[in-house]
Amino acid sequence: MTEEIFSKKLDRRTVIKTAALAGAAQIASPFVITARAADVVKIGLDNPLTGTFAAVGKNELIGCQLAVEQINAKGGILGRKVDLLVEDSTSGDAGTAVQKARKLIDRDKVNFLLGNVNSALALAMAQVSNEKGVFHVVPGGHTDAVTGATCHWNVFRVCNPTQTEANAVTPSLIKNMGKKWYYITPDYAFGHTLQAGLEKACAKAGGTKVGGDLTPLGTTDFSSYLIKAQAAKPDVIIMLPQGDDMINLMKQAVQFGLDKKIHLAGGQQELEALEGLPPEARIGTWVFEWYWNQPGVAHVADFVAAIKKKTGRVPTARTWFGFAATWSCKLAAENAKSLEAVKMAKAFQGFKLPPEIALMPDTAFYREGQNQLIPNLWVGNAQGKGSAGPDDLFHVTQVVKGADVSETLQETGCKMTWPA
Repeated sequence: MTEEIFSKKLDRRTVIKTAALAGAAQIASPFVITARAADVVKIGLDNPLTGTFAAVGKNELIGCQLAVEQINAKGGILGRKVDLLVEDSTSGDAGTAVQKARKLIDRDKVNFLLGNVNSALALAMAQVSNEKGVFHVVPGGHTDAVTGATCHWNVFRVCNPTQTEANAVTPSLIKNMGKKWYYITPDYAFGHTLQAGLEKACAKAGGTKVGGDLTPLGTTDFSSYLIKAQAAKPDVIIMLPQGDDMINLMKQAVQFGLDKKIHLAGGQQELEALEGLPPEARIGTWVFEWYWNQPGVAHVADFVAAIKKKTGRVPTARTWFGFAATWSCKLAAENAKSLEAVKMAKAFQGFKLPPEIALMPDTAFYREGQNQLIPNLWVGNAQGKGSAGPDDLFHVTQVVKGADVSETLQETGCKMTWPA
C-alpha cells in the first residue's frame, strides 16, 4: 500500500510541497483571515495517517498530491503556486483533529481545509472552519449531518451521505439476499447514520431488522457479535465497520463458516479492505462510491495510469475523493476569481465537475443550497479476482445515478445560513 511514500516517521506536521511555475498575479486577502502568504496558495489536509483509517487516509493523500501536481502544472490557483500542508489527525481523536485544523488555519494560514475520513472528526473540523470562515472540503466523512442538519455555507463534501449509499444498495440486497437483516455497526457517527439509513430503506422495501450490535472503533475480536448474529437467524448480516475493522470482521465471519449459512453484505465497501482480505473472504453485495475499472469512460484510464505511476497500484475511491476535493479548491477559486471564502462558496453552488475530474459516466455536481456532491455510485459484488487483473476485486452489476437515490434538499435537513 504505497509504503515507500510513508516510510519516514511522521512528525507533528508533515509538509508536502509541490512546486511549479510561479505566478505573478496578486489578489486581495481572503475572507476573515487576512494574513496570507502572497506568493502561494495553501491547502491544508487534516486526515488520518495512523490508526484504523490509515490506509484510506493515505490514499486520499495520494489523490491530493496528484491533483496539486496537475494544478501547478497548469499554472496553480489564480496564477499562484499551490502548497499542500498535511497533518495526521489520527483515526479517532476529535481533539487532535480540531487542534490540527486550528494550527493549519491560524499558524499556517491555509486558504483551504480538507478532511476528514472519520465522520465525527469531519463534523468537529467543520465547526472550526465555519468559525474561521475557511473554505472546507470533506473528501470522505459520510455521516449525513455534514451536509444535512449541521450543514455550513463554507463546507462542501465529495463522498456521499450514508442515506444515499443505503438507498443505492438496498434494492439489490432485498432482491438477492432476503428481508431479515442483522446489523454489526461501528459505534460512532458514520455507523449510526449508515445503519439508520439502511433500516429506513429496508423497511420501505418490506424488510425488517432482527437485531444488531454496536462495536467500538478498533475492535479486533468480533466473535461474540457474530455468535449473536447467527443466533438471530437473519437472511443477511449487514456489516458496517470500515478500515481494519472491516478486514477483521470479514475474516472472522468466514473462519466461522457463516458465509455458508447466511449472506454477508453491507453498505459501503472499500477497495482497501478487499485488498486486505484473502480471496475467500471477498464476498457479498456492497456499494462502491467510485471504481477504477470503467471501460469506455473518458479520462478514467489516464487517471488510473497516473496513480499507478506514483504508487504501483490502482486508485481507490479514496484516491478519487482526495483528487476531486483538491481540484474543487482550484475550481471554486477560478470560478469566483477570488480566494475569499464567501465568494468561492457562492460561485460553487450547483457547480458541475468537468469530466476529467468527475471520472464517471454521468455529471457530478455540487447541489445548490447543500454543498453536497451528487455523483454516480457502483453497486455489485466483491470477488476474489476479476477479469481485469489482480486489482479487479469488485464486480459492478449496476451504476446508480446519485440524483435518483439522494434525499431531497428538504429531507436532508440542511438549512444553510450565509454570513451577512
